[in-house]
Amino acid sequence: MRQQRGRAVPVNGRSVYVEESGTGPDHVVFEAGGGMGRTCWDSVRPLLLDRARLVAYDRAGFGRSGRTEAGLSIDDMAADLVAMVEAVVPGRFVLVAHSMGGLVARRAAEALGPRLRGLLLLDPTAETAPVYDTFDRTVTQVDRSLAMLQALVRFRWFARLTSGNVRRVFPADAYETMLAEDFVPAGIAQTRKEIKAVAEAIPRFRAAPPAPPTCPTVLRSASRPQPGRARHHAGLVEHQRRWVEALPDGRFERADSGHFIQAEQPGVVADRVRELLDASRPDTGTGEEAR
Repeated sequence: MRQQRGRAVPVNGRSVYVEESGTGPDHVVFEAGGGMGRTCWDSVRPLLLDRARLVAYDRAGFGRSGRTEAGLSIDDMAADLVAMVEAVVPGRFVLVAHSMGGLVARRAAEALGPRLRGLLLLDPTAETAPVYDTFDRTVTQVDRSLAMLQALVRFRWFARLTSGNVRRVFPADAYETMLAEDFVPAGIAQTRKEIKAVAEAIPRFRAAPPAPPTCPTVLRSASRPQPGRARHHAGLVEHQRRWVEALPDGRFERADSGHFIQAEQPGVVADRVRELLDASRPDTGTGEEAR
């Protein structure tokens, strides 16, 4: 398995595990999608080590972070992201988020404000898309399947069998770490909580969306649909496009990729991060003025 040292960071009465790498005055923070943690960025981070300080972490309940008894809402996760940034990152930074992590990043952006130099969203959840009209019923069905999976992943051969979609696209050492930390009963239990958190957030985000980010924002949308979403894929893409193109400085891109864009197109993701860093003014001091 991969070996990289990290540290526990206290956030809002919880603890998250943070890995820091790279060099330079710039900073980049990564927010994973649902059911995943810091390891899902292992294809991208090596490409940026000489460009910026990189921060990837496990949300509370995942990977090496502290466990949680109750489920956390999207707002709770956003508050943890903000608290982690306040503890770890000086000055301004670029935020990169995948899938459900896009909801977390957008909510956190309200509090982070001028500290954001740029926002890169990879196939983010688009709460206005029609597929989410009945998402509460979908979650009930998915949760039943995950409950069975939670009981069975204690058998390692079964965990490998059911995680083939991840094994095929991520580096071998990253996958082995995911298998040991995330595809385990506790990890699946946390995934179930996060899916329910998304279902609870959808109507709230629709009724009162987060304030639009004012920083340069790039959204890359997967061209290949997730399993079971082929019929709704065009609608998802269209709502992603509408959201980002309505921003003061937003750009929509199609990625020749499945949902895990960071694993299938790490070079393009790294290029977009560099562009966002280059397009914004670098920090001139400790960055305390931006806090």
